[in-house]
Amino acid sequence: MASSQGTSPQRPWADGPLKMVQTPMYTTKADDTFTKGASHMALIHNSVLRGYNSIYLQAPHVKPEDYADFIGYCLAWFKLVKSHHDDEEANLFPGIVEMLGKEDKEVWGDTHHEHEAMLPGLVAFNEYLTTLSSPSDFSSAKLLEIMKTFEAPLDHHFHSEISTIASLSRMGSFPNATAVFKTWGRQTLTKAGYAEVFAFVFLNFDRTYEERLWESWPPMPYPIRWALIRYSAWWHQGWWRFASCDIDGYPKDLYALGDAGEAQARI
Repeated sequence: MASSQGTSPQRPWADGPLKMVQTPMYTTKADDTFTKGASHMALIHNSVLRGYNSIYLQAPHVKPEDYADFIGYCLAWFKLVKSHHDDEEANLFPGIVEMLGKEDKEVWGDTHHEHEAMLPGLVAFNEYLTTLSSPSDFSSAKLLEIMKTFEAPLDHHFHSEISTIASLSRMGSFPNATAVFKTWGRQTLTKAGYAEVFAFVFLNFDRTYEERLWESWPPMPYPIRWALIRYSAWWHQGWWRFASCDIDGYPKDLYALGDAGEAQARI
């Protein structure tokens, strides 16, 4: 049964095997610009990690008639990760380096290496799914084999990068960083497409996480957030059956782990 506010999924859920990132604002209670920026990025990272987990856990149980929608869901995850990576490299990292007046490798050296470690496996993931002759050729065993090649570097990077950004607070107060993070965050969520990336983030965004600290995130009027999420989820409704959260942002049973009629998504 799909969960609703106040209930918990009854089967294994998307908080494993990869563990979620704790936000620095929750763990340190600090609220400087870099702690905030790192925390907001951690929320997006957690949507990626829940997405990975939801794909990994459900892949072996997807029925042939659902292969096409599941492939669409997987490719939306890839598009989110790629958009996130590309926008960091093109906009966020250079903006922070310029503001700090530091060398790029001094700030982001390890992070660039972490990106490089993930990319070959991610490329293979995308190539496999986009070159299938038809959805009926999908093999969960092959997909999981590919995912295992980048699981460790992805897991490491999506935690490490948050620590790297939060640690920049030791360099002092940089109020201008707020605009840099806001611009990057908006582009990550919207530039790659409302109907895919935006929907994926918010259908894998758990509003109960960290004692509901982020229940009202992102900071925008509730009616606008409510409408945007529903509008974006309308386009590929079949994909979002496999998401880890319902349209209101609360954890739900993973569709493919139970009877299809029992685990319908609330979208």
